[in-house]
Amino acid sequence: MSSRKSGGSWETIKTVLYAMLIAGVVRTVAFEPFNIPSGSMIPTLLIGDYLFVSKYAYGYSRHSTPFSLGPSGERVLEKSPERGDVIVFKKPPEDKIDYIKRVVGLPGDRIQVVGGVLHINGEPVRRDRIEDFVELTREGNIMRAPQYVETLPGGRKHRIIEYAGDNGIADNTMEYVVPPGHYFMMGDNRDNSADSRFLDEVGYVPAENLVGRAEVIFFSGDGSAALWEPWKWPWAIRYGRLFDGID
Repeated sequence: MSSRKSGGSWETIKTVLYAMLIAGVVRTVAFEPFNIPSGSMIPTLLIGDYLFVSKYAYGYSRHSTPFSLGPSGERVLEKSPERGDVIVFKKPPEDKIDYIKRVVGLPGDRIQVVGGVLHINGEPVRRDRIEDFVELTREGNIMRAPQYVETLPGGRKHRIIEYAGDNGIADNTMEYVVPPGHYFMMGDNRDNSADSRFLDEVGYVPAENLVGRAEVIFFSGDGSAALWEPWKWPWAIRYGRLFDGID
């Protein structure tokens, strides 16, 4: 009897270990879930969004492995991001904190913001004014911001917002020249984003720091229901955002 029990316990342990191994492999080579804790990518991503990031999109580096324990060096099976991709990366220089922003500058590009308008290689990027972005915050306040559709070179379109109009602290910048092997990242919430415009805080992002490309929102909650309040969950889910692709 005790022999059968110990055998059954060992089988259970092996099953759990196999499941953990498979989950670790999937997380490393295929998809990894991330959640959005801040508003720097509003309106594209909202606080409370949960999304899948494709780890294979740009190849693999040490940051592709759990806790960045992989070997340092060049990326394996490297692929270059496209302008406009929304990317999770390790924030330089400490390379420990996950950030998510949009790629606007590729290696060799000249990037500048003038009067709130993004300029790439000396040319202003087209932006078209649309209706204000309006959202009810978790505190019950109504949030309203000027909203635009920005069209990057190559035709990629996405929405941005400008809380401070064109007079934010980073709406008039120096001209940045993106170094080889690096990328220039900006948040879609242009007046509330710590990104590559702030060289001492983020700066240019090395290719090695790229974790993966944001692909799809698999869950979204507005924060009105806590984990211990399951009776509120059905009303806290943003059903219209479920399984939305990320542009």
